[in-house]
Amino acid sequence: MLKEKIGFIGGGKMGEALCKGLINAKVSNVDQIMVSDVSVGRCKLLTQEIGVRTTGDNKEIVSFADIVVLAVKPQMMNEVISALKNDITPRHLVISIAAGIPIRFLESRLSAGVRVIRVMPNTPCLIGASATAFALGMHVNDADARTVSTIFSAVGKVFRLDEKHLDAVTGLSGSGPAYVYMFIEALSEGGVKMGLPRDTATILAAQTVLGAARMVLETGLHPAQLKDAVTSPGGTTIEGISKLEDGKFRASVINAVEAAVIKSKKLGEQL
Repeated sequence: MLKEKIGFIGGGKMGEALCKGLINAKVSNVDQIMVSDVSVGRCKLLTQEIGVRTTGDNKEIVSFADIVVLAVKPQMMNEVISALKNDITPRHLVISIAAGIPIRFLESRLSAGVRVIRVMPNTPCLIGASATAFALGMHVNDADARTVSTIFSAVGKVFRLDEKHLDAVTGLSGSGPAYVYMFIEALSEGGVKMGLPRDTATILAAQTVLGAARMVLETGLHPAQLKDAVTSPGGTTIEGISKLEDGKFRASVINAVEAAVIKSKKLGEQL
């Protein structure tokens, strides 16, 4: 369990998921976490559902916390950190989870010596199944890197990378859950089309995706090898794969990742 107090600036879906994930994993106690949000209703909801203290004042977060998590939309980042320049000091570890915001942007707008780490998690952190990558700013030390690794390892898998890779992480695993949800939905709809009850089809689809993902992670085999093991000559699976290829399934997924990566880069460039 961490000793440091954690303050979240931004109580949206990702901030909420991280709070719940940290508490569920027993990395932090409820009284070690505080969240700020511009929405009074959102603050009330977080207090009711999670039990964390909330506020509408970002300066209160900075005063409370040892670790400040910037969980605001990229377009709001400049306004938020500019207002806190004199409040965030080198005693704080600043973690940004905003897509596309480079470390140099944050460091240039905060006081000299402030430790900044850029992180890209995804929403499955809520159930301890996040895929997260992080990159270190120029003032960060090894202890800070271990702290961030501890936080995000508690809610899934975590990778330390050079910052140049984080836009690609954003497009793949940051946005990736949405692509997978669409696939599960489509797989379920196919079952419904062929006569399965909707609730059964949805569970079958989700469990199939879960099982396939675990096979990749636990066997260490390339996905193509696992696919070939299911695909018998002249069988049902190759018929289905043929239709996916007709619809440019793989190319569409690759293009989706590429488009999200380009958007992430543009968010950083527009600041």
